[in-house]
Amino acid sequence: MRVVVTGAAGMIGSNLVHGLNAIGCDEVIAVDDLTDGMKYRNLLGARLADYFDRGEFYARFERGELGHIEVIFHEGACSDTLEHNGRYMLETNYRCSKGLLDACQAQGTRLLYASSAATYGDTRAFREAPECERPLNVYGYSKLLFDNVVRRMLPTARHQVAGFRYFNVYGPREQHKGRMASVACHHFGEIRERGKVRLYGEYGGYGPGEQLRDFVYVEDVVAVNLWFLRHGERSGLFNVGSGRAQ
Repeated sequence: MRVVVTGAAGMIGSNLVHGLNAIGCDEVIAVDDLTDGMKYRNLLGARLADYFDRGEFYARFERGELGHIEVIFHEGACSDTLEHNGRYMLETNYRCSKGLLDACQAQGTRLLYASSAATYGDTRAFREAPECERPLNVYGYSKLLFDNVVRRMLPTARHQVAGFRYFNVYGPREQHKGRMASVACHHFGEIRERGKVRLYGEYGGYGPGEQLRDFVYVEDVVAVNLWFLRHGERSGLFNVGSGRAQ
């Protein structure tokens, strides 16, 4: 089985590559932008069939030049929630994803992709339903825009399409993310350096220490992706979290 992982050198993508190898899948094509050369370390030890720069891959796949690919795990995106360049965000997270979706349907390729819990934004309910979706930034909006394309396609989709609304993912291979690393990663660094962590004060109507997040370990995220790999009949939008805020 030939599969592609976009964003393969990122946190979720690289853990997914290693997870695929662990179940005996070695025909993995990695796609990423290694302008930040240090990300390559996340792929050390991985068994890859090939590597493409993201721009080259999208163009060649849409032209049908790469042969049959069974599944694309689309983890590549601009995940910086503080990015304010809406044009860049929509081109990267929406337009590229839409082109990939259309090409997958045309070529008989299943698509499992990263959405985000940022699509919910300012809401108290976290159901995969339009009335619960109020993103607070252009990142969340870019993800929601593509989710809505998928929603419209699902009734007539010929091949599996599943979007995963990841909550706060933490775990190994996120050292390259800097300010966008998980709270767990930042706290681990603070404990190691100073023996204590800084907590937020009062903010946004929440008292000191009252801010809660749903944290999900990256290996659980990988397990969800691999479950959908085995169940090609399941399509839709799905929350991926622990189900518990803490």
